[in-house]
Amino acid sequence: MKKLFGTDGIRGLANRYPMTPEIALSLGQAIAFYFARKQGGGRILIGKDTRRSSYMFELALSAGISSMGSTAILTGPLPTPGVAFLTRTMRADAGIVISASHNAFEDNGIKFFDKTGYKFPDDVERQMEEFVFSTHTESIKPTGTDIGRAIRIEDAVGRYVEFLKSTFPKDILLKDMKIVVDCANGAAYNVAPMLFSEMEAEIELIGNKPNGSNINRDCGALHPQIMSQIVKQTHADIGIALDGDADRVVICDENGIILNGDHILAMLAMEKKERNSWPDKTVVGTIMSNMGLEIFLKEQGLHFVRTSVGDRYIIEEMNKKGYSLGGEPSGHIILKDISTTGDGLIAALQILSLMKRTGKPLSQLVQSVAMFPQAMQNIRVKERKDLEKIKPLQEELKEVEKELKGKGRIVLRYSGTEPLLRLMIESENDALIGSQMKRLTDCIEQHV
Repeated sequence: MKKLFGTDGIRGLANRYPMTPEIALSLGQAIAFYFARKQGGGRILIGKDTRRSSYMFELALSAGISSMGSTAILTGPLPTPGVAFLTRTMRADAGIVISASHNAFEDNGIKFFDKTGYKFPDDVERQMEEFVFSTHTESIKPTGTDIGRAIRIEDAVGRYVEFLKSTFPKDILLKDMKIVVDCANGAAYNVAPMLFSEMEAEIELIGNKPNGSNINRDCGALHPQIMSQIVKQTHADIGIALDGDADRVVICDENGIILNGDHILAMLAMEKKERNSWPDKTVVGTIMSNMGLEIFLKEQGLHFVRTSVGDRYIIEEMNKKGYSLGGEPSGHIILKDISTTGDGLIAALQILSLMKRTGKPLSQLVQSVAMFPQAMQNIRVKERKDLEKIKPLQEELKEVEKELKGKGRIVLRYSGTEPLLRLMIESENDALIGSQMKRLTDCIEQHV
């Protein structure tokens, strides 16, 4: 069993195990040994978000990398997909992102990309854990001139912005569009304003003044209502809300109606179908994707595949089967023809391009997509009990499933990044969801 890694790298309360500078230093040594020095390489890219603790982990990781004879390349604050892009284009041996994504600022995380810009598979993470917990590192550390170093690159943001602009049609301008952009006081606080300003859009910025402790606080993809209000107040064409590391996006139309990743997938799928350049005609989602999306795609003659929660599992399925479009309701959108990971800004650009090409407002583009009502509840847990063995809970789940009559779903799963049990109920009958949710949460609190 893995001791450190969850579904998206390592994550937890900063300065408490496993998110300590000591573990970070060992991880820096592990990645340098296994994926650089061992293979004759030696360049590891490190990007981060705007949390105060990110400085601590940046220094610890770079120290570990240097102590194994490799070079740490520091980008400063940069979105997760920006790190994946630069790792690939700068031909680094691996990339590291210091971020807890959508979590509160007290948390932090570390995730890794290989030289092709994809996240490490489970077996590689296990190798790294073996190194971290081994006691034989002293004899393999170099000395003298073989010790590595850390360097900082100053143009990381500019390189990434140029790449983002290259994904947008050159014959389309945004100068007549008004856009509200919420940067979540996170890693995109400097990227997003530069991108949309250079594309000549009129922009209204929020969440672009990070202070080390306000990332994701009452802003960004977790709190899109603020973006929605400003869109209505300013009569903007669209609202774009990113999360702390900008690998996910939530948008709203000109009326302030909030649209999640499932809506974005539906619109992008229709565009790909209409362009007739989509051989696989398949969208990859997760067990949390709305049944409404699945039904809509089926009606359009398209296929839908579900995976476990987490963009890494979506990408694994896409790579395995050659699919090109996937994503999650949370706003991770993967366009494999463009990027190796979820990218909130690329997804937003694709929607803006669609709006410009069709000349239609966002409300019209999404009106044919009918999502099932959903309710979600996060229940904090002290330990991860085997839910299959809790008989009263299993009986209650069966009763609710009978009531849904095949026109809804229940998803109950432990979070891969937080000590939470996540419950989702989806039903064509909105009137039942409230009482069903109460029954199940009461049962969980009593028996789990």
